[in-house]
Amino acid sequence: MSGSKPSLSCVLLTMGNRPAELRRAITSVFEQEGADVEVIVVGNGSDLPELPEGVVTVRLPENVGIPEGRNHGVRAAHGDVILFLDDDGWYRSTDLARHVRERFAAEPSLGALSFRIADPDGGPDQRRHVPRLRVGDPRRSSVVTTFLGGACAIRRTAFEAGGGLPGDFFYAHEETDLAWRVMDSGYTIEYDAEAVMYHPAVAPTRHENFYRLNARNRVWLARRNLPWPLAFVYLGTWVLLTVVRERDRASLKAWFAGFREGWREDAGPRTPIRWSTAWRMTRAGRPPVI
Repeated sequence: MSGSKPSLSCVLLTMGNRPAELRRAITSVFEQEGADVEVIVVGNGSDLPELPEGVVTVRLPENVGIPEGRNHGVRAAHGDVILFLDDDGWYRSTDLARHVRERFAAEPSLGALSFRIADPDGGPDQRRHVPRLRVGDPRRSSVVTTFLGGACAIRRTAFEAGGGLPGDFFYAHEETDLAWRVMDSGYTIEYDAEAVMYHPAVAPTRHENFYRLNARNRVWLARRNLPWPLAFVYLGTWVLLTVVRERDRASLKAWFAGFREGWREDAGPRTPIRWSTAWRMTRAGRPPVI
């Protein structure tokens, strides 16, 4: 990182089906004041529409999923700090990039920032967008143990120390997998309520195979990252929560099919976090058992 002014890159992943929204997102990055931001657009199995001059493009021949698509974007980026932005989101303030750069410059141990997501239509901030158990006031910043994949900034050295996003996950829990490994490398993660992006209110269940991938990847997350005593408690907790919360039989059936798949299939390399990291997560308000 160069002195007190880290360079910034923003990676946008697109399926090519939202050209107007993509251009709006790019424009919100180029309009940032006080900090230049390199823009990388990754076409995830799709051709890219005409884009503004200066955008770096990466065209993948097939849809490799969200985490691996973002990994390709990071490889094409040059910034010391990488911002991830959904193609249907955009930055509200022209001062966000400067704010992010100053945060990372001032705090060498800061690994990632998770942004506050606001409803452009003026609705309340959605609780699920605040990555802590006791959500409380979405406008309150705090130390957390994960981050929002399409609304965040991450230090490149932390990204690399964590091994990047787990490409095989395709969708769901990939940010938490990386976050736990980033924390195990000694970095901190914060939810920064002053860093705001706009995003339309949408349900996560819009993604195809949401329930199956959600369950499979939760098993993979535990198998890859947790000491076995914590892994079994963590997965038992989520089985119980799912049964209590989900009333739709088809959804439950898909979830448990994914849960079984998570045990049968290769989860990738197993590198359990240290118990001291688990304690840091507990002190941050989210022990790795839920």
